[in-house]
Order: sequence, then structure tokens, then C-alpha cells
Amino acid sequence: MLVAMVPTTFAQQAPKGSWVDEIVISVEQDEAKVVDMLLKNEIQAYFRDITDPELFSRVRASPDLWYATSYGLYFELTFNPYGPEFLTGKLNPFAIPRIREAMNYLVDRAYICDEIMAGMAVPKYTTLTPAFPDYARYAEVVKMIEKEYAYDLEKARAIITEEMLKLGAKLEGGKWYYKGEPVTLIFIIRIEDQRRQIGDYVASQLEKLGFTVDRQYKTSREAAPIWIRSNPAEGLWHLYTGGWIVTAVSRDEADNFGYFYTRRGRPDPLWQAYTPSAEFDEVAGKLWNREFATIEERDELMKKALTLSMKDSVRIWLVNQVAPWPARKELSLTYDLSGGFSGARLWPYTIRYVGEVGGTVKIATSDLFVEPVNPIAGSNWVYDHIYYDPLADPAVMPDPFTGLYWPQRVEKAEVYVLKGCPVSVTLDWVSLKFVDSITVPADAWYDWDAERQEIIYAPPGTTAKTKTVIYYDENLYDIKFNDGSKMSLADFIFKYIITFDRAKPESPVYDEAYIPAFEAFREYFKGFRIVSEKPLIIEYYSDMIYLDAEWIAADAAGIFYPAYAYGPGPWHIIAIGWLAEANNELAFSASKAEKTKVEQANYIAGPALGILEKYLDKAINEKFIPYANVLGKYVTEAEALERYNNLKRWYESKGHFLVGNGPVYLEKVDTTARIVVLKANREFVDTADKWLKFSEPMIPEVKITLEPTILRGLPSEVDVSVTFKGQPYSTRDIQFIKYVIIGPMGEPLVGSAEPIVDGLWRIIIEPEKTVVLPSGPVSIDVIVVSKLVGMPVMTTGVTTIMSISEYLDSELAKAKVDYEAKISGLRGELTDKVDELSSKIDSLSSMVNTLTAIAVVSIIIAIISVALQFVRRK
Repeated sequence: MLVAMVPTTFAQQAPKGSWVDEIVISVEQDEAKVVDMLLKNEIQAYFRDITDPELFSRVRASPDLWYATSYGLYFELTFNPYGPEFLTGKLNPFAIPRIREAMNYLVDRAYICDEIMAGMAVPKYTTLTPAFPDYARYAEVVKMIEKEYAYDLEKARAIITEEMLKLGAKLEGGKWYYKGEPVTLIFIIRIEDQRRQIGDYVASQLEKLGFTVDRQYKTSREAAPIWIRSNPAEGLWHLYTGGWIVTAVSRDEADNFGYFYTRRGRPDPLWQAYTPSAEFDEVAGKLWNREFATIEERDELMKKALTLSMKDSVRIWLVNQVAPWPARKELSLTYDLSGGFSGARLWPYTIRYVGEVGGTVKIATSDLFVEPVNPIAGSNWVYDHIYYDPLADPAVMPDPFTGLYWPQRVEKAEVYVLKGCPVSVTLDWVSLKFVDSITVPADAWYDWDAERQEIIYAPPGTTAKTKTVIYYDENLYDIKFNDGSKMSLADFIFKYIITFDRAKPESPVYDEAYIPAFEAFREYFKGFRIVSEKPLIIEYYSDMIYLDAEWIAADAAGIFYPAYAYGPGPWHIIAIGWLAEANNELAFSASKAEKTKVEQANYIAGPALGILEKYLDKAINEKFIPYANVLGKYVTEAEALERYNNLKRWYESKGHFLVGNGPVYLEKVDTTARIVVLKANREFVDTADKWLKFSEPMIPEVKITLEPTILRGLPSEVDVSVTFKGQPYSTRDIQFIKYVIIGPMGEPLVGSAEPIVDGLWRIIIEPEKTVVLPSGPVSIDVIVVSKLVGMPVMTTGVTTIMSISEYLDSELAKAKVDYEAKISGLRGELTDKVDELSSKIDSLSSMVNTLTAIAVVSIIIAIISVALQFVRRK
């Protein structure tokens, strides 16, 4: 892995805003062309992973390119849960949880990894990401799930057949029929990456079971209106090849269950169709709100959620990618271990040409403008995050390697937590103190009365599990938005109010689809109090417990800071959308837009711009202050008018309303050519060298040494070597090392390692664990979690389990074989010696015979010679 780090010395002074002058982002879906463009320097980075192994080999071999590796991309199958009949009368088998669960048996994840992903992925069975800490914490449960739901085509066939018959379907001639018609599954298959091949594979597997599959191949922009924005009851689709990217290392994935399996996740029609079991919904809700007091309670909830999520399976997980992100060698930028280039919140702050200031960087990605963009409930596609995230400067910044948060617009934070809660702190900008109780002050803001337009204060006796005091930067109100407006306390107050107002039926911007997410928020939110207006100091009271105090502080710092989940949010740009929705001409969310049959608010393109402009003019004419009864205390009519006029000039100049305060601003949008142009914000508050402290992530290199045989009932040692670039990994930088062995009945055997010296740890497998293991080969998974990176490293070793008698028999058998081999060798040597001696004797005998013959002949000759002499005398 190469370093995505800029040097700390420069020939030129660091500018305000981004290092480069301009960033041009365009669409190119042909990976081969992308690599050629990189090699020809027509683009300098690709904000998408390379999926073709041969093309990756070209990248790796080129002296002009480098690549980062990320571990937070994954593929899954999303099911339409409505039914069992759509409004059309067609059957939807995936309305049945047991059929969805059986789909886990139908797909061979190892085949997908090896044959389709060409080894650039690992199997994924649960919502936990193998590269994140929670996978390591619950590895024993995940391993049991992996064993239980291993590929088994015939088991899938049996379960699905049983459930289909219950639904009234008939299997005739190897094909499923319902009400006399073939059961046809509409399969939305993405085409930009390996999901095309994955989709074809899954479709073929379903066809083996007798289903007719309508394979509909689509790009993200073609698929999104169907699977995510249509009413599931309409039956426009049955299943979809989903893909996700976690854009930052997640140290706590407890809310994954609420996001992916319940209505809490998103306001879109698909999510609102989810109906998990009451037990699963309760467990997911508790994890969503962190309703646990100890780590043991959390462990119990997580283990339940993992098991129940497999029973629900509104989506089944397939593979987690090992993804390479290529760039030119002369270009440097920070990347995230989870999200690569595009997922790194720091990329617009650090992207630059090595040793240079200024210039234009050209970036390609595989799509843009997938869905409408607005700060409240706009596009959540990573392709759109690429250009709207850089426009918003956050209160805190996620560490791209550990997932902890660093202060960006915060001086410090004080976190108070109830005693016994499982919270720790690492970074020194956050202080952590455990207390006996936390009472919310009576003057803390607690709710919003939409009818009376008033703040509701905390009821007497309100308590919380955490209290966080955030001290924002003293120069906070000097920060300028792109249109020239300065940040003010009104931006915070507006965000507070609209957070509640959209959930109130009395409000003109009430959104029913927002209710599940709001109710989850309402369960843990306990109060908000402004201690000081300038400098801004706030208190935030919550029942939300994270394992890291930095996350608790980040939650408090960002909850009402004017950077929203879907883009920057100064109050005046949202106010014009508010007016448009209140007058039923636009809607922030896709769900409400569909329900009310209006356009979804889009702040950068399309027909919504004209409507937003109309309400901007209305706001100017009326000197409109939303929620004036409260917000009017923090902004005057003159200040409101100044902001609207600033926005008017901005729109006339740039043609969009997406105004932010990040290191770059949105200069141009071309939705036809699919091009975005970002330019440096030279009025940004910081110089570009602020975030140059991130170097190469110290991912541990792990090797294990096993005893060749483990004797049942006796202890066994495993040595674990932990290094980085050949050097010992400091013991103090390791959080923990654990091992997992799956027992004969599927039960996990778990233990931990102890440090010996830097770079060397030792596992002792106790006799009470070895005694239950069956004879034969056994795999031991060793998991190492570092404090310096948020990604656990797992390696697997194989050894043999034997009983003592089996071991003795084995050793005696070995000795016998060795003895027999030696005897056989001696016999062979003796035979060889005898043969050699016999040969020599034969040779000697032959020689004697020869000499005897010669001697006889010589005597005969001599006799003849004598006889001849006698004959001549006669």
C-alpha cells in the first residue's frame, strides 16, 4: 500500500482552501479507458475502485501510478418485502422471511469471491464489516453464522419449495406457477461492476429452483427510481444487486441493524415497507439508540441482532471487497481505509500535486447526479457525496485510519457519562469523566411546539446518560458561506427547530416518512442548552452511548451544526425549500414527493431550480424569517434580507443554490455531460496544510506458529508475531488479540493472547477447551486489533487434534514405519553387499577359468612343439 500523504515542507506557502485551484469531476464507466486515461495523464485520479484484475495488474506495474486499498465496499441482494401479492396480483415470494433466509443457502459466496471477484473480496454473511472492530468483537458469533448458512443448494430448494407450496404456487415441469402463470421474478441487475456477473449467477441459481427470472440490466441512475423510489406494492421489482460503501472506518456498527432492516434507516418507500419481527425491531431499536448500560448488555444485544437479522434477511450480504483506487504518482491525497478516495472526508483538504500549489485536477468516477440533491433528504449515493461533501466544512473530522474524530471547528469537549457505561477516550481534545447521575436543566431545550411555534423545555426530573459540553472555535462566526453570508447562531437554531418540525403533523413541512428516524432520535435526545452565545458553548444531553468518548463528542458537536447529512445547510438556503414544500410545490424527501406528486427538491439542477428561485424572490419580498417567533430573536429582517440577496446573486452567477463553507465551492454543474467543476474557496478560514499529519496506516502484519498436534485435554501454545514493515509492533499499540475455534457442535471456543515482548504475543489454549475438540484437522482464527488503525487483521492456521492414545498410536505407527524402513534399508544394503560379493566371486571364477584355459592351451602348444621336433628327426 502506498502512502497517500503530502510532504510537510513546501517551496510555496500553503493557500487558503484547497491546495489546487480547480477540480473537474466527470463520468467514465469503462475501466479499461480509465486506466488508459490515467497512463496518458488525461485524468489524475479515479474515484472508484478498479474491479478488473488484469487492469489492476497494469496499474500495479506502472511506474507512473499508485493505488490505495480500502475495505469498506460490499455487495448484497436487496429484496422487495411487500406481499405476498403485489397490487397487480402477482406473487412476491420474498415477502416471506423464510424464503429470504433460504437465499443465504442458495448463493455460493466462495464462488463469487474466487470466480467473479478474482480473489479481490472475502465472503460477507452479516451486516458487520470484516474490516471493522465489531467484527473482531463478535467473531465467534459470525463464524457460527458462516457455518450455519454455508452454501447448500438442496437445502435452499427444500425450504423454498415448502414455502412456495404454502403460498399456493405449483411446481409443474420444473417451473413454478401461480394462478396459472409462471412466477416471474423481476431482477434489477447493476451493470457498472461485478454485480452484472453476480446478478447473472444468482438468476441462474433461482432458475435452477424453477423460477422464471426477468433480468433487467441497469445503471445506478436507471435503477434508483425503481428499487429505492417506487412504491414496493406496485411490484416493479423483486430483487436488486445492492452495493454500499462505508465512507469512514466505523468503530461502532450497532446502528447497522436499525439502518438496513427497519424503517429507521431511510425515509424512502422501500425502507418504509420493512416489517421486522417485534423482537428484532426492539433489539435493533435499542442498538440504534445505544440503550445499554454495560458492555455485557451491548454484547447480548449484538449477538441477538446478528442471529435475528439472518432470520429477517430483507437483504443478504454477499462479499466485502478489497478495493484498489488508482491515481497518478504526482498526485497526493488522503484516503480512507474504509471508503478509499471518495469516502475520505479529508480528500478535498489534502488533494494536491506533490511539491506544487495550484493547478487543475481531473477526476473520473462511474456516475454523477443519481438522485436530486438537497441538504434535508437528498441523494445518499456515494457518487453524489463526492461533490457535495467537500462543500460543507464539518464541526469534527473523522480520522481516515482509526475512525475516531478530530476537532475541526471545536476547541475542546467535556464528556460526562454515568458510571459503569462502557466508554473510553483516546484523543486529548476530549476529556472523560464518570458521574453518579446527570440531570437535565429545566432551561434546556427539549422539543418543539409546531402549533404555537415555541420551544418546549425539559420536564422536571429529566435525566440523561451523557452530558457533553462543546466549546466551539472563537472565530466560528467569521466563517463565510460561499455567497458571502457569515455563519451565525441562527444556523444552529434553525437546524434544531426543523429537526423537530418535520415530525409534527401540524407543520406545513411534516413528512410521514421522516417519523421512524425522528422517533429513534427522540428516544435518546434529552436536551440542548446554549451556555454562551459568543464564543459558542453548548451542552448536549443524550442517552446515546458510544464506546468512544470522541464519538459522543462528535455527536454533540455536529447535531445542530449547519452541515447536514446530505450537504451544507445555512438556514437561508433551506428556507426557500421550506417555503416550496409548505406550498406543496416541492418536497425534500423522495417519499413525500411521490406521495404528493410533486418534484423532489433539487438544489443543483432540473425543474426544481425554477421553483426555488420563485420562493427566493418571495422570501426577499417578504423578508421571510422561518419560525420567526424563535429564529427572529437570532436574526433581524435586515440580516435575513442580506442573506437572501447574497443567495440571489450567487444563483444568478452560478446557476444553483448549493451554498456551503468548505475548502472548495461548486462552480459548475452539467447534468447532460455529467461534469462537476469545483473551485478553491480562497476565503476559507484555514490554510491547506492543516491536515498533513496523516501518513501510511500501520496495518499489522500477522503470522502465527502452531504446534503441529494439539493433544486433547492438554494445553497448547500458539505464538503470534505482529510486525509492521518487518519491525516489531509495540505492545502498547495493540488493543487486543483473540482467537476463535468452532467446536464440534458449532459452539465457539474463544480466548485471548498475552504479550511476551514487542512484536510477540502468546495464546494458551486451555485443557478444558482442547478436551472438547474432535480428532482431525481444526482451524484456528487469530484476530489482531490495533489502536492505530480501525481495521482488525485476521489470519488462520490449521493443526491436528488427537487424543493421547491416538497420539501414542500415531507415534508408535511412525516408529514402526521408521523401523521397518530402516530394516528394509539394512536388508537392501546386505543384499547389495552379497550381490556385489557374488559378482566379484563370479568375476574371479571367470578369470580363473580363463587363466586355466590359457594355461591348458599353452601346455598343449608346448607338447605339440616338442612332438614336432621328434617328427623332424625321424
